[in-house]
Amino acid sequence: MEEEVLGKAYDGRLMRRLLKYIRPYKPAVAVSLVLLLFNALLQVVGPLLTALAVDRYLAPSAKVRHTLLDPFLSTNPWTGLGQISFLYLLAVIFGMLCDFGEQYIMQWVGQKAMFDLRREIMEKLQRLDLAFYDHNPVGRLVTRMTTDVDALNELFSSGLLMILGDLMMLGFVVIAMLELSPGLTGFLLAVMPLVLVVTLQFRRVVQKSYRRIRMAIARINSYLQEHISGIAVLQLFNGEARSRREFESINRDHMEAYKDAIIAYGWFYPIAEFLGMLALALLLGYGGFRVRGGALQIGVVVAFFQYGLRFFRPIQDLSEKYNIMQSAMAAAERVFKLLDTPVLIQSPAEPVPANPQSDAAIEFDHVWFAYKDDDWVLSDVSFRIQPGETIAVVGHTGAGKTTLASLLLRFYEVQRGVIRVGGTDVREFDLENLRRNFGIVLQDPHLFTGTIAENIRLGTPGISDHDLAEAAARVNLLDFVQTLPEGFAQPVRERGAGYSTGQKQLINFARALAHNPRFLILDEATSSVDTETELRIREALRQLVVGRTSIVIAHRLSTIQRADRIIVMHKGKLREIGTHQELLALRGIYWKLYQLQYKDQESGGARLAEEPVTGD
Repeated sequence: MEEEVLGKAYDGRLMRRLLKYIRPYKPAVAVSLVLLLFNALLQVVGPLLTALAVDRYLAPSAKVRHTLLDPFLSTNPWTGLGQISFLYLLAVIFGMLCDFGEQYIMQWVGQKAMFDLRREIMEKLQRLDLAFYDHNPVGRLVTRMTTDVDALNELFSSGLLMILGDLMMLGFVVIAMLELSPGLTGFLLAVMPLVLVVTLQFRRVVQKSYRRIRMAIARINSYLQEHISGIAVLQLFNGEARSRREFESINRDHMEAYKDAIIAYGWFYPIAEFLGMLALALLLGYGGFRVRGGALQIGVVVAFFQYGLRFFRPIQDLSEKYNIMQSAMAAAERVFKLLDTPVLIQSPAEPVPANPQSDAAIEFDHVWFAYKDDDWVLSDVSFRIQPGETIAVVGHTGAGKTTLASLLLRFYEVQRGVIRVGGTDVREFDLENLRRNFGIVLQDPHLFTGTIAENIRLGTPGISDHDLAEAAARVNLLDFVQTLPEGFAQPVRERGAGYSTGQKQLINFARALAHNPRFLILDEATSSVDTETELRIREALRQLVVGRTSIVIAHRLSTIQRADRIIVMHKGKLREIGTHQELLALRGIYWKLYQLQYKDQESGGARLAEEPVTGD
């Protein structure tokens, strides 16, 4: 619903924060302001030169106004007209150059400022806790980075200074008109109340349309992100027709909102133009009457016609700039709300300087944790993993297995109790140092766009080509890589498209091994692969856990029977702990899980080919 609020057209608090992003470019902004001032002045020069040419040479008048140019102008009409024409041409050229320079500089400043802002948003998104992403749709965050930042860019590049330029032009034009004829100026200003009424109505209608447009864009982004990510499920269950209908409804809302805005622009500009022409018609009648009476020069009337066009154009522009300001203030409110989101999990002010050692034990000491208040996912969990020991964690879905790993890596913070590595509370370590010592392989292997080598290195310096090949060989990936046309330089498309789940998982194993972690966490690493790939991964597991303290979270009991100890979680509590044989002898929860998985095979007299049923 935060997309619905557009906010005020100007908020000083937000504007001060926005100006921080253009502060590094103050010299460029200063040059742009100077060019803007000159351009506004040059807009006034043209009509004055026109009035001078008409009254002095085309329709000479005894009451011609004296100007600073009089000493430099020829008394010969043809020569004088040539001189004034040349000055007019210079004014137009310099005005064009000033306009180009001002626009170019502010577009440059806007892009630089938005580059800095996007970088700050990205850094913030990388530091925010996982709990933040549990409650914020990806589509909304994409909208912050794209649509909202674009609205702020429009404010910097064609909003703030353009408003200032329009106001300056209006001021100079009014001063020039009052100097030429206060009476004619009054006729032009007489239609201003009507223009203001039309402008206010236009602003009200467009404001509603923009609110609906922004809400529709946010819904489109969220819908696309969700349904493109789940396209396989959508096609599997033949949900395309329903998805098209839902998207058509969202898309239609967006179209209707834009149509309303287009209609508003469609009637506003013609009406504003009509009122301007009405003012000029009144000006023509009154001015002609004054000229015939000898009270006014015809050149002044001609100049007022030109000033009239310059007078009403900024008013129309200001109406549109108001919408730019309002959208930018709303975008700033949302962007700064994201940037002000507190990072709850941070490194301590004075972290423990040493990294956890390879011989460090991992200890969960009476740990309690809840994603929601008092809805405990873990309840008073305590156990200790000795250095070099491989611990397996099993249990039904929702038992809290993955939460153990998330707490150990400080993706979430414990509410009660403490987790220690090497006798030190994990909250006392620097986050980067803590996580650098862990290698983790998740159930859903994730690959980034790039190459296989880049996905294994992940930007970590010091991993040589030899290290890549060795890691790939140890996890049974090298044979596959050598069949690829470009080897480790083989491109990886978005989400690893074109690679099987098993191949992507082996790349993840190679990634974990190449970084040579002291501790290893495998979270359902074999749950989504076929039996043949599982055999290869199981062999890779034997290589990975050698000399490392390892936590293996698994549903398939065949993958963890060789573990030194097995922890059985049930409804957030540690219910059993022991070796495979010890837990079977207890005939408790683990025994029941074992029976559920192997009952069919045992009833048919089959034995597991991969591992002995009785373990080691």
